[in-house]
Amino acid sequence: MAARLWLCLWVAWLVWQPAQAAGFSPNPSQAQGAPIFAAEQIIELAKKVEKALAQRGARVAIIGRIGRPPEQMPEGMYYTHAAFAVYSDITTQDGRHLKGYATFNEYQSDAEPDTSSLVQDYPVDFYALVARLEAGVIIPSPELQRRLLEVIASPTYAALHEPSYSAIANPYTLGKQNCTEFVLDVIQAAIYGTSDLRVIKAQSKQFFQGQQVHVNGFKLLLGSLFSREISLSDHPSLPPVTATFETLARYLQQYDQAEFFTLKPD
Repeated sequence: MAARLWLCLWVAWLVWQPAQAAGFSPNPSQAQGAPIFAAEQIIELAKKVEKALAQRGARVAIIGRIGRPPEQMPEGMYYTHAAFAVYSDITTQDGRHLKGYATFNEYQSDAEPDTSSLVQDYPVDFYALVARLEAGVIIPSPELQRRLLEVIASPTYAALHEPSYSAIANPYTLGKQNCTEFVLDVIQAAIYGTSDLRVIKAQSKQFFQGQQVHVNGFKLLLGSLFSREISLSDHPSLPPVTATFETLARYLQQYDQAEFFTLKPD
């Protein structure tokens, strides 16, 4: 029995270990891993995103980052984290008041990877721990941007946060949430003018098409058993489905005529 248990644990580690290099949605201020790229490269990417948003007059956008090497990701999943970039009044460390973009995130806890919290930081923080220097950008229609600003500035924004985190959270059910599902819930609250999660989930189930998680069933089961950031508890059936940056882009392009593009440093 002990030998069989040891074998199961060893196989679980062997199968799932490559995906454990970093959390899916870590808070850069908490994460213990060192950045892969030089600070100058991160700053260049962040500034390029901000410049692109400013040139288009965006007041709110959804930005994505690649936090894990794409070859470690399931099929159809490229970006690992999404957040809102909001044009804001920013106070610098030396006391100056500037206009710029702040990022509004649901970040996974480094110490407790099955929990998350809401954090406000800036694009240079957001891209600090990327595995690839590439940014995804979704710019909603002006009307949806206006509605998103109202939600983000209201108590609804925090009320939509579910601290119980799973990297493959089901966007149609309650109980677990990842960063992209949180972004989707905020978008739905803005579109339908509601903070009622029952309404939000019903509308998502009707109109939003999530991404099936194409991972070997054995690997997925082991991941849910041995990784705190993976849970199947909110999936009534398999294969699991989750919200991704890519599915958000398709959803908003279909129903909101949003603009989607990618950026890399020069």
